Amino acid sequence: MSSLERPRDGRMIAGVCRGIAHRFGWSVGLVRLAFVVSCVLPGPQVLFYLFLWILIPSAP
Repeated sequence: MSSLERPRDGRMIAGVCRGIAHRFGWSVGLVRLAFVVSCVLPGPQVLFYLFLWILIPSAP
């Protein structure tokens, strides 16, 4: 498996979903869809996304 990092290409907002999908070998579309669907539910999803944006390093 590759390391967890936000790629510079193919980003929609910050590359968090793409980085997670690449790290675990999942479809980036499914990860993005899961995030959008989860935003309908109550909870701190957007804050978690912002936290991951800060925490996950950008690819060189």
